[in-house]
Amino acid sequence: MTFKPHQRLLALQEKTRLLILAFLVGIFSGLAAVLLHFLIKIIRDGLSSAVMPFSAALFYLVLPGIGMFVSGLLVRLLIKDNIGHGVTQVLVAVTKKEWSIKPHNMWSSILTSSITIGFGGSVGAEAPIVYTGAAIGSNFARWMGMSYRSATVLLGCGAAGAIAGIFKAPLAGILFTLEILLFNISMSSIMPLLFSTVSATVVSYLLTGMERPFACDLTPFSMVNMPFYLILGIFCGFCSVYFLRTTLKLEDLLSRLRNPYVRWTVCAVSLGVLILLFPPLFGEGYDSLMPFLNGMSPDPEDGAVVSGLAGLMTTTWGVPLFFLLVMLLKVFSMTFTNAGGGVGGTFGPTLIVGALAGFVIARTLNLLLASTSLTLPEQNFALVGMAGLMAGVMQAPMTAIFLIAEITGGYDLLLPLILTATVSFGITRFFEHYSIYSKRIAATGELLTHDNDQAVLTLLKVNDLVETDFIPVSIDATLGDLVKAISRSSRNIFPILDSKGHFQGYVSLENVRTDMFNTDLYNIRHVYNYLQTAPEQVYENESMDSVMKKFEISGAWNLPVMRNDKSYIGFVSKSKIFSSYREELRELSRD
Repeated sequence: MTFKPHQRLLALQEKTRLLILAFLVGIFSGLAAVLLHFLIKIIRDGLSSAVMPFSAALFYLVLPGIGMFVSGLLVRLLIKDNIGHGVTQVLVAVTKKEWSIKPHNMWSSILTSSITIGFGGSVGAEAPIVYTGAAIGSNFARWMGMSYRSATVLLGCGAAGAIAGIFKAPLAGILFTLEILLFNISMSSIMPLLFSTVSATVVSYLLTGMERPFACDLTPFSMVNMPFYLILGIFCGFCSVYFLRTTLKLEDLLSRLRNPYVRWTVCAVSLGVLILLFPPLFGEGYDSLMPFLNGMSPDPEDGAVVSGLAGLMTTTWGVPLFFLLVMLLKVFSMTFTNAGGGVGGTFGPTLIVGALAGFVIARTLNLLLASTSLTLPEQNFALVGMAGLMAGVMQAPMTAIFLIAEITGGYDLLLPLILTATVSFGITRFFEHYSIYSKRIAATGELLTHDNDQAVLTLLKVNDLVETDFIPVSIDATLGDLVKAISRSSRNIFPILDSKGHFQGYVSLENVRTDMFNTDLYNIRHVYNYLQTAPEQVYENESMDSVMKKFEISGAWNLPVMRNDKSYIGFVSKSKIFSSYREELRELSRD
């Protein structure tokens, strides 16, 4: 009898299968990352050669809106699912233990984001490819019949492989999974993650060459500049708060436009005008960073579409002012793109804004210190600024430090990278406890954290703990009917329901013990004569943190569980929660 390849994999032990699948997930995640970059370049170059020679204004003003429209139509008519905010979607899957991501996510984010960004949408490709990689890992796990724990690891492998593939940065891929996706890395999961990130990085190198994504001409590090990197860290911290709060508030504001075509119109016009005024906002924006990272002056052509801005670029203070405006407006162009139907992420814009922050600070200080012999290396500051903003906006300082070091070869700047990222992270954390990816999830009380106690409470779900072996009794029943229910039950609590199945209270065996042996009372007394009101009620979708507070306040040992329409489901008990808590904690802590 011959075995097919997948049947041979199924015959292996799960640990061995996990390592093989992690390697395969890494390869496919790396291929997906390369494919996305290729599609973006093909679309952008094709449109540039077809439109730009005739009208630069048309190129900047109209094309981004068209890309948003096409992507939005594909999402609504073909995909019919929410695929925006890719990193947040993966974080939701990890947090809610919903490791099974739909198969279409293995291609839908690539298709729509390549159109969005290729046409000039001002977003990043990283979040869509992370969602794609996570979907690859999730679906490989489902096809191979992996356990929940192994499936979750493969989901993380896909996300880590996607970051490693798109940036050629294997260590950053692992740190991204640990810090941003809030994975609890154990010795049993570190090996698959390593396999995935290394294989994805190798695929990316083989298909795109050995050049780093951000090749830089850096100046040797000098300790004299450390105070200025401290200033940069402070600036990046406040920029991170601005970035995070402005993005979320603008998203909320635009979401009030319920009609998708009205919302697209508003966003397309706004985005087109912004890009027309500030061309570096077009697309991902990485091309506009290369002069900063290689110590060259920005090209005045970056502001040439509008003559007034072109003139601004030729003045001494006009250059830092121009790019300060680009830095502040990148948040708006990014949010308009996503709200208008485009598909892309905040990862890339975070790096763009960080690099611009570093350049603006360095150029401003150089102008102020022009009379001295000190000249700050603007390319170094642009590079370190990328780490500073990433550490603040994403609340991921380790990922920021090592990602920037890996993608630029800037390990000589490790000390300023650490200082700037740490200061930025600390300042942002003072004002915003959660990252741009996790803030909305945290508001629901369902965010998984690295705090094991809190993580266990987040992982526990009321629906998994509800006990349904309590025999319900009608509120109109007699004592005799109640005694019959007692004879059939192994519990000492009896939920009392009305004719619609709504919970009215409960009767305890202790309350009827003296009367239940007096048969003369069986038809005289009724259930409502013994009714007790529950001190608190629990709802099926309620967070376990809230449930535990209700137990603490009420002092109860059992609480009824309801649906949202008040219909009765069962009871949840402290003993069941404590037992499940201990079991989940053992699973979470297991190596």
